[in-house]
Order: sequence, then C-alpha cells, then structure tokens
Amino acid sequence: MTDNWNLLGHEWAVDMLQQQVARGEVRHAYLFCGPPGLGRRTLALRFAQALNCSTPFAAGIPCGTCRDCKQIEAMQHPDLSIIEPTIKDKDNPKILIPGLNGEIRIDQIRDLQKSIHLKPYQTKYRVLIFLRFNQSNEQAATALLKTLEESPAHAILILTTDTPETLLPTIVSRCEVLRLRPLPISAIESDLLKRGVDEEHARLLAHISGGRPGYARKLIDDESLLEERETRLNDLQSLLSASRVQKFSYAASLDNEEKEAKNKNKSSVIRKVILIWLSYWRDVMLRVAGAETPLTNIDRNMEIEFLAGRLDLTTVRRVVADLESTLEKMDKNVNSKLLAEVLLLDWPKV
Repeated sequence: MTDNWNLLGHEWAVDMLQQQVARGEVRHAYLFCGPPGLGRRTLALRFAQALNCSTPFAAGIPCGTCRDCKQIEAMQHPDLSIIEPTIKDKDNPKILIPGLNGEIRIDQIRDLQKSIHLKPYQTKYRVLIFLRFNQSNEQAATALLKTLEESPAHAILILTTDTPETLLPTIVSRCEVLRLRPLPISAIESDLLKRGVDEEHARLLAHISGGRPGYARKLIDDESLLEERETRLNDLQSLLSASRVQKFSYAASLDNEEKEAKNKNKSSVIRKVILIWLSYWRDVMLRVAGAETPLTNIDRNMEIEFLAGRLDLTTVRRVVADLESTLEKMDKNVNSKLLAEVLLLDWPKV
C-alpha cells in the first residue's frame, strides 16, 4: 500500500492519521465530514487497517494484504463493527436491514454498548464505524453521546456525516473533526483516464462529480445515473415555461416516484432530483455573477449562458436558496409533495 493508503486525494488527512498511529496519539473518536462519494468510508476503513495491520510497512502504513487488512477491507473483521441506517423488514418488523432511507436506531447503539468494553479478539483496537450518522434518530444520538464519554482505551469510534452541523454539538465536540474537501477536477479526470475512460467522457464525468472520486467512479459503473441526470435537466427546461397546472402535475408524479422508491428501499427520488437541479442553478448563478469558476454541467453550457442572460443575480440566488432550503426540510420529514409544489411555483418563468 502506498504512503497515501492507496487513496485518491485527502493527503493531509492520511498524513495526520498516519502520524497519530505512529506516535501512539490516536484519539478515541473521529468525525469524517464531506458530501457522499468523497471517500469518507474508504478513509475510515484505511484508518482501521493502519490501526490493526499485523504486518505494516512502517508505523501507520498498512500492508493491505495481511489477513487483518483483507478482512477490514471486506468489512468482515471480528474487531470491526459497521453501523449504518436501517429500515424495518416489512414481513418481520423486528428485523432491521440496511436502507438508504433508514435511520440509525437506539437498539443498534445499545447492542454496541454491550460489546464495546470487551477486549479486541485478534488485534489491538476495536474499531466502530458509524456510516451516515446524520441519519441517526434523537435517541440513538443521545445514547452514542454516553458511549463517547465512557469508551475504553481499546475502542476507536469513527463517524461519517455530510456536515458536522447536522449532529449534536456535544457529539462533535468529543470527536477529532476532519473536513474532507472535493478534489481538483483535473485529479478526477486523470484518475478516470487511467481507468480507460475516453478523454471527452472523462472530462464530463469529472465535472459532474464535483470533485468526488467515489461518485465519479459510480458514474462509470452505472449508466442509469447519467440517463437520470439527462432526464431531470430536460424536465427543468420544460418546467421553466410550464403552467401552474403542469407544475402541480409534475410535483404529484415526483411524489409517486418517491413513495415507490421508499417501498423498494431505494434512495430518495426527490432528493436526487433537487441535487441535480441545484448543481445546474449554481452554474447559472456563477455565470450571472461573472465568476470564472468551471461549470459542473459543462454539456449544458449554452442553456446556462442563455438563462444567465435572462435572469438577474437576486432571482437566481433565491432559486438556489430555495433548493437548499428544500433539502433541509426533507431532513425534517416535511411533506415531499408540498415541498415540490412550493419550490416549482416560485421558479421564474422563462
């Protein structure tokens, strides 16, 4: 494994964690922050390998090939616990299964509290990784706070979240916070070229990814993501000139898709749509403001320039703010159909 733990980017974070392992100054809890697809989980797993590798190249540099490293990579190590949001099984509500629309529950935290004080089975540390802890319910968050205050020396807790502001301040204050940043577009493009993607497509995917290597690689593997993006951006263009009745109809269809996705344990449709639209409107805002920042949706450059010439900065800022506000309200379980209706009715007509 390389000095950067075979990771693309985040060199400063790897260096800091590596030095802590080498010096024996590991903290009891960490919080890895950043948007999905940035590499939060991968960094957490590499850190777990650095802590528990049985044949490291040097202190803090795991080999990646020993039994412990392979088990951690596969998330099947006896001293590694992965806690992620779950939903209740429809046929048996007592059974919890991983779900993108789920939540981390207090029962999951209580189960860990029973085992966290047990000595590690085959390594030095017992590592607990809490994925997307921003999806924990209030009871689970409160229970984890007690665990953070009383965790034994052999236990390392790693939480991942979009932003620390979504968590209890008392949890954040007890963690070493690492704010991961998007990588340069050129770094993503270079990585995609090495993976055999042609130059033009690599450039497009690098921009769409917004500097998130995990998401860029996902775009390669799942063509439906690009098809979905194309459809939703076409919808956006149509909605700009749509009537109120048409906007209400579109909001209703989105709500139906949302319900169907939840029934199938799939990620939120409306959230994905809003994120696609948000990236587009931010591009428009950049052009209205005269910024030289590269566009995310470079294949829609002509449309973006057209809108930028028709709208003023105040109007575009309001649309962006409304989209961001809608995302926040979705986290508070506000009616999704109502959110979509209000959002679309406030859009400028072009």
